[in-house]
Amino acid sequence: MDGLLTKLVTMSRNLGDPQKDYVILGEGNTSARADSGSFWVKASGASLQKIEASNFVQVYFERVLELLSHEKLSDAETRTGLDQARVNQAEKAVPSVETFLHAILLQLDGVSFIGHTHPTAVNSILCSNKAADAYTGSLFPDQIVYCGRAPVYVPYTDPGLPLARRVWDEIKVFIDTWNQAPKVILMQNHGLIALGKTPEEVENITAMSVKAAKVIAGTYAMGGPNFLSEENADRIQSRPDEGYRKKLWGAS
Repeated sequence: MDGLLTKLVTMSRNLGDPQKDYVILGEGNTSARADSGSFWVKASGASLQKIEASNFVQVYFERVLELLSHEKLSDAETRTGLDQARVNQAEKAVPSVETFLHAILLQLDGVSFIGHTHPTAVNSILCSNKAADAYTGSLFPDQIVYCGRAPVYVPYTDPGLPLARRVWDEIKVFIDTWNQAPKVILMQNHGLIALGKTPEEVENITAMSVKAAKVIAGTYAMGGPNFLSEENADRIQSRPDEGYRKKLWGAS
């Protein structure tokens, strides 16, 4: 099995570990850049917990991104387009409907692996009426070290093409604001996306996002979150010792 695909399978199984409570059944999807022209993405319906190399489909960036240029596609046209984007047309596995998302996100600087999960701890916040407010700041240093200065927050949008377009719009705003690509994308009433240079970074971002969600939820039992000041949060992001720790733990 290809070395990169082996890493993707291992990362996916780790994210699918039932003890972590990130996904159940066929939830979530993962991907990795194969080369400049293509990427591997989870097949629709496959379980991350028991995923095999055969449950990933290699697709062309150009063909997936071309579909995004269409103003409107029916569900049938979308499925046909994704099937035609496969590198190996003899394959029977169907690319996930979130393939569009992965095609966009893998174009970002420093992003080679992606893990999209639905952790119960994170979704308990994203499915609440406090979701947007709960992520307007950072609560502790390691949240910034591993998950970045801020997440991209995306109001609920229909999965597939509409969601991919909305995420891209929000990312452009994020890059204009922070002058860097995001590490975390939070989708209201949906789930979490972790973006990393390595599989380990994706796993660490996901784990820290889950811890942050538990802390956030806990603060509401004690009067609400006490976010770090902008000055303190900026300081954490720029400290050289924190940068050293990031490298030790596979962060970029």
